[in-house]
Amino acid sequence: MNPIPERIRVLSVDDHPLIRDGVAGLLASAADMVLVGEAADGREAVEKYRLLQPSVVLMDIQMPVMNGLEALVAIRREFPQARVLLLTTYSGDVLAQRALKAGARAYLLKSLVRTELLDAIRAVAQGHIHISPAVAMELARYSSADALSSREVRVLESIASGLGNKSVARELDITEGTVKSHVKNILAKLCANDRTHAVTLGLKRGIIDV
Repeated sequence: MNPIPERIRVLSVDDHPLIRDGVAGLLASAADMVLVGEAADGREAVEKYRLLQPSVVLMDIQMPVMNGLEALVAIRREFPQARVLLLTTYSGDVLAQRALKAGARAYLLKSLVRTELLDAIRAVAQGHIHISPAVAMELARYSSADALSSREVRVLESIASGLGNKSVARELDITEGTVKSHVKNILAKLCANDRTHAVTLGLKRGIIDV
């Protein structure tokens, strides 16, 4: 008589109850999975992980109190073996790189949850890495692109908040000429037409978050 395989124990983390309800419904349809707990923010996710020790964590990135990336780092600092699947609305390559570098085992677009989630959970539970095709395409597309420096990211964030060159210079304690030089480099690296286009690309790729 073959032993009954152990079910994959899942912790669902999202600040939107409707998303958690949708995930719960999907998991209920899978005989090899069981939802063992839910959390509404990253800090609660860390607490629930300690308590429940799930097989896989499904975690949204954009959340209050503590976002998904911060929670991922906190959980893996305490439990290096933790298997975390991050859910996101955006296919940005920079955010994906950051997540994978932090130890995420999967990176899945929310728009593909109904078609990809269960297979992604199974892959992660077996020790594999799963990346949504759209995200993989973004990673490949920008693999050879010049990355923005930390100062250039700061300048782009300031531009995104509506500041002009003089205000950016004052905020970052640099000269206006230096700001103009950074803006020129940002436009070139992002292949942006202008400042507004640069901000749009920065948000899309996950370089900045405002």
